[in-house]
Amino acid sequence: MTDPRLPHSPDLLVIYSDINCSFAHLAVHRLHEERARLGLTGRIWFDHRAFPLELFNQAVNSRPGVDSEVAVVGALAPEAGWRLWREPDWTYPVTMLPALEAVQAAKAQGWQASALLDRSLRRAFWAEHRCISLQSVILEVAAETGGIDVSHLEAALVSGVFRSEVIEQFRTAQNREAVKCSPHVFLADGTSEPNPGVRARWVNGEFGIGFPVIEADDPTVITKLVRRTAELAGL
Repeated sequence: MTDPRLPHSPDLLVIYSDINCSFAHLAVHRLHEERARLGLTGRIWFDHRAFPLELFNQAVNSRPGVDSEVAVVGALAPEAGWRLWREPDWTYPVTMLPALEAVQAAKAQGWQASALLDRSLRRAFWAEHRCISLQSVILEVAAETGGIDVSHLEAALVSGVFRSEVIEQFRTAQNREAVKCSPHVFLADGTSEPNPGVRARWVNGEFGIGFPVIEADDPTVITKLVRRTAELAGL
């Protein structure tokens, strides 16, 4: 039986994640940067899949929890773009499902378009404090990339045809032995790296109450994942 977690081709690297997960923002940033540094942009690709925390928790991802991570996780790669939320409280995104759906919809325009939109939406949330729950904001972000056909993306979002992709990916991820967290990276040879290179624990309470402490941070794990994908692709 085919493992639904794995890429469909060896030149793909699968990333299960949520957009408002700080550890995922860090991992995605590092993956993009390392792929570019190794000269592999346009040669290996990122297949983003949804790990919707709000469906796992049946609640909005806690803003106190998210805020508590910014200084700690952000310090590992400040250049990725981070700020504590400074906009009015009522503009804070209540759901990430429309943004996750948009990333799936952008795959119809290619892996590059999907990854470009994913990264831009992360930056729009973490650095620019835009309400990416709104379709209008998602389309604005898409237009600003310069690499996405916005009219086609809008038509896909209106039809809702890619909504089922998010739910199917969530159902795969519900097996927490198979997909452990956001982010979790998979390669075509079965390589599996949850929260690649980073190990953290919470003190003075769990997420939303306490704060994270980084126990280990090894960016070379990202390098190994990118290099291994290139090897699998025969590059």
